[in-house]
Amino acid sequence: MAKFWKKAAVAAGVLAFWLLVWQWAAVSINKELIVASPVAVARSLISLVPTAEFWQTVAGSVLRIMLGYLLGVLLGAVLAVLTSLCGVLRALFSPLLAVVRATPVASFIILAWVWMTTGTIPVFIAMLMVIPIVWGNMVQGIAAVPQELREVCEVFRFDWKQKLRHLYLPAIRPYFAAAVTTSLGLAWKAGVAAEVLCRPDMSIGDAIYRAKITIETPDLFAWTLVVIALSMVLEWAVKRLLHGKRGKRIAA
Repeated sequence: MAKFWKKAAVAAGVLAFWLLVWQWAAVSINKELIVASPVAVARSLISLVPTAEFWQTVAGSVLRIMLGYLLGVLLGAVLAVLTSLCGVLRALFSPLLAVVRATPVASFIILAWVWMTTGTIPVFIAMLMVIPIVWGNMVQGIAAVPQELREVCEVFRFDWKQKLRHLYLPAIRPYFAAAVTTSLGLAWKAGVAAEVLCRPDMSIGDAIYRAKITIETPDLFAWTLVVIALSMVLEWAVKRLLHGKRGKRIAA
């Protein structure tokens, strides 16, 4: 318990320090249109949070981006297994992995805007950010299985279920856990960026865009804080889901 309160005190001290830095910047610039003060942003949040529109907006963004995230995890895992089993598939799909990693997110968003409806673009972009990370990490995990253990499984005539349970899953698990936690933050940021550009109904990106064009800087800061808070909550939830109480030990 003492350790918990010590960590809480440190976190509160760090938060207070950066709030003071923020307040100092707002007072120094003295232009709310450029830097809104913490008090102004807090007022904006207090006015936003109790409204039904706020929760509908948050739910819309979370559902879109998490759908893309889950699809990306699924497709990345399937591609990792297929390309690890078949060298021809690995040769065919590896350039695609390199292209996705090298291409700017904005380019994909604009291209997707030509092909898709605005509501599906954040789903597609989030999925696209996740696939290469899950794919690459799982391929490394599969390759990391020692050849000696594979030979032992052959000697004892393990079937594919036994190999999967006792050999491959333990080897892949840390790579998979690192991939899904790291890719979540990227999927969330890219998904919100896609929403800002394509502005689907009931989305955080649309709210951020409206705050920008109406020059409501406190609302812009408030929605940005909501994005950050949701990212942290979702990452915490994924870690807990994967590792329970040990989730906090994952190194992203």
